[in-house]
Amino acid sequence: MALYVNSNISALNAQRQLMNSGNALDTSFKRLSSGLRIN
Repeated sequence: MALYVNSNISALNAQRQLMNSGNALDTSFKRLSSGLRIN
């Protein structure tokens, strides 16, 4: 029995970038709400 692993590399990269953007946005909102500087 053969095992096939199909993955869309572009979709995986897009998902990773979206997760990174979401994390950065979350961090910015936390800093903004606490009064810290974003940049």
